[in-house]
Amino acid sequence: MARKFGGYQGKGLRVNLSTGRITVEDTYQYLDLIGGTGLGYKVFWDEVPPKTRAYDEANKIVFAVGPLAGTGALCSGRTAVTTIMPVSWPQHLIGSGHMGGNFAEHLKYAGYDFLIIEGKAERPVWLHVRDGKAWLKDASHVWGQGTRRTTRVISEEVGADGTVAAIGPAGENLVPYSVVVNSRAHTAGCGIGAVMGSKMLKAIALQGSQPVHIAGDKADWEKLINYHRTIIGANNQHVVPNFPSPLFEYWDAGSRWVGAPGKRWGASEAPVTLTNDVRSLNRISYRTNNAAYFLGDNVWQYTVRNNGCFSCPIRCYTVMKDEDTAAKFGVSPIQFNTCVGMFGGREWFPKLSRKKSDLARQAGFVGIELMDDLGVWENYGQLFRDFSNMYEDGIWKQKLGADEYKSIPWEMVDACNPEFIKTAVHRIAYKEGEFGQLLGMGTGYMLEKMGIPEEKWKDDHRTVYWKMGHPKHHANEDDGQTGCVINTQYNRDPMCHSNCNFVRSGLPIDVQKRLAEHFWGSADAVDAIGDYKPTNKYKMIRAKWSIERKELHDMLSFCNWMGPWISSPNKQDGYMGDNSLESKYYRVLTGHNLDVKELDRCAERAFNLHRAYTARQMQTTDMRKKHDQYPNWLFEDKKNKAPFTKGTIRMDKADIEKSLDLFYEVQGWDVKSGLPSANHYRSLGLNDVADTMTKEKLVPGA
Repeated sequence: MARKFGGYQGKGLRVNLSTGRITVEDTYQYLDLIGGTGLGYKVFWDEVPPKTRAYDEANKIVFAVGPLAGTGALCSGRTAVTTIMPVSWPQHLIGSGHMGGNFAEHLKYAGYDFLIIEGKAERPVWLHVRDGKAWLKDASHVWGQGTRRTTRVISEEVGADGTVAAIGPAGENLVPYSVVVNSRAHTAGCGIGAVMGSKMLKAIALQGSQPVHIAGDKADWEKLINYHRTIIGANNQHVVPNFPSPLFEYWDAGSRWVGAPGKRWGASEAPVTLTNDVRSLNRISYRTNNAAYFLGDNVWQYTVRNNGCFSCPIRCYTVMKDEDTAAKFGVSPIQFNTCVGMFGGREWFPKLSRKKSDLARQAGFVGIELMDDLGVWENYGQLFRDFSNMYEDGIWKQKLGADEYKSIPWEMVDACNPEFIKTAVHRIAYKEGEFGQLLGMGTGYMLEKMGIPEEKWKDDHRTVYWKMGHPKHHANEDDGQTGCVINTQYNRDPMCHSNCNFVRSGLPIDVQKRLAEHFWGSADAVDAIGDYKPTNKYKMIRAKWSIERKELHDMLSFCNWMGPWISSPNKQDGYMGDNSLESKYYRVLTGHNLDVKELDRCAERAFNLHRAYTARQMQTTDMRKKHDQYPNWLFEDKKNKAPFTKGTIRMDKADIEKSLDLFYEVQGWDVKSGLPSANHYRSLGLNDVADTMTKEKLVPGA
């Protein structure tokens, strides 16, 4: 089977922590869902009762990769981790975390496509997988340790030729805001750390040298990879630089392509100066410096190099070296991270929020080390916003007991002293006092515990809180109605970059509209940011496509942060990328001939399976009102500009409702309830889902 279907090892591991039994299972039973999240959703549909809560022994954790993992395909270092999340509110629901680093390829090299973790151990254990064999081992010597020491100790035991994914004290203490960390700084959030902790599973170590077979001609494979390199831009597929250059027709100040000629990796030994050839395919990693993008130009002098995930040329994690900050605050002089992890330290301080300064960099250094080592999740920045909003509004003083309130060094917050981060993160990881317990619960549960109506957070622009315990993630500020509808669909922030990587590519709107007409049937599928027009079906066609590509990437092990690649830096091609890139990879790799529409159909199947399982968990026939919610702050503007006025991202409520109508129609779902029908499930090959949903009266009209 490995030869018939390249890219797969053909087997996965089921690890029962209650009995200690480890068994091997066939991968190909899941082939119609490819791998990754699709495989995870299927396991939960088949095996986990929908009323299961996150810390129940019946809950499972599925670590799964797709056929691209371990092959050397560009941007294929992603692992999907599916479980029932302890952070979704008001009930625990299914969700997936997605981690990069080196876990995905080492799972393949160890001989497997997935791990199903079930049951609960009696004492702390870690899982060792090597070349087709697996063992559960005692973890008492690393229980209570941070992720970095745990990784080091286990690596010393097994050797340095693999990777370790570990939880920290936050996970052990069942803090919902917790992560699992591999390769030092690559995390999967949404409470996976706490679910592992509830099962007494401290870590997973992977090693191996098993080959990953490619079914097609090797020359075709190399040609495809080289072709992919030509259409890659910078981080988040920004395809023009943020500076003018005679080598480019366009530039955009908001682009993450910040690597300009003359910039230096100043802390490298010896320092590396970027050359004039910023378009060179051998210099792709020079294009991105997320530390400089988020924290300012001054960070270039602290830059050692870029780091990232296996087989990705973009290298979006900036490695920084800062001896002075290390000495001052007692942290490692080397830190690396990206996005929220990079700038999150400053967000503990309202006066420092969004600032680009030396102090912001120092706070970032402290934040990276403490949060990653203790295994605390920030929920796409929601943790920081919750803390700051309650501090600014005096809620902490009102709600905490007088003694506990006095024990917290609030003067450090006013002074923007990074030492405060140590106090806050430590209290969260160890559930110290009401302060630590409340912040670690997740937004919905914290508000409930404090007697604050969720609507207060949904009315407040500062929170960017969306629904069900999670914040917005590339919503109206990036993509109008399309971004809003995508944010209604998941049980956590959607983690979807398919849409925003296009609209934020840096290309002028007239170019974007030309590409939109080619890919989605109309130039009206996209608007300029902050110049939104009333909704239409083409925007919702693009929303459906965006979600399906997000799912497809999570199933294949492609990185949706970097793709899809439908725009490119290439003027000679009219800046057009390739909508069929995923199917080209899949066909050459697996030998299984699925075209673009058929692969998108696999993704649609997975997305509808996720929808069905969520409806079963919620026991609702009205997903539209009970699940697909949006906040009231969408419909406000600080300057009271009207919707559809240039210069505002304010939405119109009737227009958002119409967008949902159109989205459900495009999906083939019932417009009134937002539910797929039994016939729709059957059309996707989900016959068992159709039967179950009909029996449980969770289809339209039931």
